[in-house]
Amino acid sequence: MLKKLHKFSSSWTGTFIIVFFIIFFVAQAFVIPSGSMKRTLLIGDHLFVKKFAYGIPTPHIPFLEIPVLPDFNGNGHLIKGEGPKRGDIVVFRYPPKPKTHFVKRCIALGGDFVTVIDKHLYIRPHEGDEYIKSHYPKELIKTIDGKLWVKDPYRSRYKGIQNDPNITNDLLVNFPVTRVPDGEYFMMGDNRDHSNDSRFWGSVPYKDIEGTPWFVYFSWDKNYKIRWKRIGRSVDTLQNDPSFIDPDVPLE
Repeated sequence: MLKKLHKFSSSWTGTFIIVFFIIFFVAQAFVIPSGSMKRTLLIGDHLFVKKFAYGIPTPHIPFLEIPVLPDFNGNGHLIKGEGPKRGDIVVFRYPPKPKTHFVKRCIALGGDFVTVIDKHLYIRPHEGDEYIKSHYPKELIKTIDGKLWVKDPYRSRYKGIQNDPNITNDLLVNFPVTRVPDGEYFMMGDNRDHSNDSRFWGSVPYKDIEGTPWFVYFSWDKNYKIRWKRIGRSVDTLQNDPSFIDPDVPLE
């Protein structure tokens, strides 16, 4: 049996099947194209996306983005899984142009309320006041119009979340109270004032969720200088270890 498996995997047919199985169902290469996730993920970070993090998405041919199979379940996934959690970094299909992939942080779930006041993010989880009191520190809990909200719930944990003091765009400074539709996810870039995200085009439905960044296999800057320190690092390490958050990386 092992000899047959080895012979099959050594053949051209076997190699192609194994490679496409990995790309479709396990991990797919992704390059950070823009600065919307600075200083957590940087332009030039080459990473693998964990495709099975939130279920098994319907496979597409890379680059062409043509689906290999029909959307049998009508939710963009062969096997449905638990969706992103608050705070997860997510790779997803850009809803207005599904062939384009974006990477952002999930900051709110379906049923949650979101607003931005003077560049401070506030969320009101759909679970309500008791959940807020038991899951968030008192110093982050604020009362607005008689209801409890959580102020900047991710900033203290993820040091790569930044605002640019030079940006005064009204929608970035203040965003109206918005309820996230059920079954959808509100996404924002860590580089808050340089991010094309859910504040502009709405939340992301589950069918467009592709996975989560896994680890960096290569990285270089705009001058093609290799960032050796980042290679081989998991995204969890990059976002949780302050030594990887370079304050000198420009936000623009």
